Amino acid sequence: MPYDKISRRDFMERTGKAAGFAAFAVGGAWMLHEPVRRPFDRKDDAPVSRDLRVAGVEDRLMIVRGEDPAKMAAAAITAFGGMSTFVQPGETVVVKPNIGWDRRPEQAANTNPGVVAEVVRQCVEAGAERVVVTDITCNDPKRCFNRSGIAAAAREAGAEVQLPQEARFREVNMGGEMLGRQDVYDIYLEADRFINLPIAKHHGLTRATLGMKNLYGILGGNRSRLHQEIHHSLVDLAAFLRPTLVIVDAWRVLLRNGPQGGSLADVEERKMLLASTEQTAIDACAGELFFDMTPDEMPWLGLAERRGLGTSVWRDIPTEEITV
Repeated sequence: MPYDKISRRDFMERTGKAAGFAAFAVGGAWMLHEPVRRPFDRKDDAPVSRDLRVAGVEDRLMIVRGEDPAKMAAAAITAFGGMSTFVQPGETVVVKPNIGWDRRPEQAANTNPGVVAEVVRQCVEAGAERVVVTDITCNDPKRCFNRSGIAAAAREAGAEVQLPQEARFREVNMGGEMLGRQDVYDIYLEADRFINLPIAKHHGLTRATLGMKNLYGILGGNRSRLHQEIHHSLVDLAAFLRPTLVIVDAWRVLLRNGPQGGSLADVEERKMLLASTEQTAIDACAGELFFDMTPDEMPWLGLAERRGLGTSVWRDIPTEEITV
């Protein structure tokens, strides 16, 4: 049955899922129980989408190499003309790293905390009224936020760090091909700008988890069912929430046993970072550079192209290589 024909409550009742915390298919992941929903403020059931790109900013791609993750992030942002290109005084910015796993930074399951901190600092300096760092984790939220180093780094840089709270989910009609009514964390429905900060790493279903896959972390509920049609689900998410900027952390890359990892033997130090306003192209570039994947091996890219969400031929957009 298509997802937009069945509510999450019906789904859970029919499959016998108990309310409360549960584990889904990948790594015993932490899940939110049936949320206390606040309906999105609409008088009808029309699909909702959010395009948080800045009008007039040219799509470009930055490939950055260096010896310090924070300096690499700063160099990428500077190449776009500074964070003021994207963030204006008084705006609310949500910054979404991958904080999904109870892992240390060297295990490369979560975004590098230095990259997160630098992006937050730049948003604060650009005059943002609020900079919120959050993610819907797979393991226990407090452990993930703390052990990853992201909570401390983000707070020190000036961010409001939000562990997921059930009452903050709002049910919206995403109007996707696979994703209909979904529970979305409210900051993504309210923020003026959205900066997506994934880490490049292996994934058992897609071979790589990159920018579009990082959007899973805006949703509550039973996310494991999205894996049934994962490529279509990724594109529905990308169409629903179009980011202001995407920065892919590839300081360390988890090449095997992702997305959770654990063994340092599966991690390779690449000392790279990608940044772009074009979410399809940056996934294509990251897949090629870090996992030797062609666009044909990343089916979500072709689906995204057909939905008008960008190009999988990343060399077709202006590209700059930077060493710091």
